Amino acid sequence: MSQWNENEILDLIKSRRSTRSYQDKPVEREKLEVILEAGRHAPSGGNNQSSRFTVIGNKEVLDNLCRLVEAAFAGMEYDENTYSSLRSSIIRSREGGYRFHYDAPVLVVISNRRGYGNAMADSTCALENMTIMANAMDLGTCYINQLHWLDEDATVRDYLATIGIPKEETVTCALSVGYPATPDGLPPREPLVRKGNKVYWVE
Repeated sequence: MSQWNENEILDLIKSRRSTRSYQDKPVEREKLEVILEAGRHAPSGGNNQSSRFTVIGNKEVLDNLCRLVEAAFAGMEYDENTYSSLRSSIIRSREGGYRFHYDAPVLVVISNRRGYGNAMADSTCALENMTIMANAMDLGTCYINQLHWLDEDATVRDYLATIGIPKEETVTCALSVGYPATPDGLPPREPLVRKGNKVYWVE
């Protein structure tokens, strides 16, 4: 008999939703450590365990990063074929006041070995573990792509190097973490209707 209740675990996964508005409230270090431990125990190709987790909770650093990200996107071009989220980042940056991490008090930047074929897969497995653990702890999260899109931007990468992310690594993804700015202070949890992700059985 399994010690785990599979329905409770499935509910936790299904109720994970992205949070895009956060309270101006720090996240306790002990809670972040649990979330990061969940990420560190994600599967990785060949058990390489080569993802790096850089936890940014310093508001000045986040503000500086926001300014650099906004400037980088504002200088980019787009057309009707540009990925919708990237196009939105460019447009909002040109308008000014773009806060790519939704002003979350914590941003976890995940990087991995440049040229390693499983870098993105390993990092996103870790990120998914962290989102589910955060949901279990009543914390909100959002998958952040913007730093990955700017992985080759020299100014952004120079700044990331000053906080310990080596240029020899590729920035794969990031995760905003914080207390949701909702009426009850809890993450949004109503599961979204599945429109895709079809399942095919071969028996």
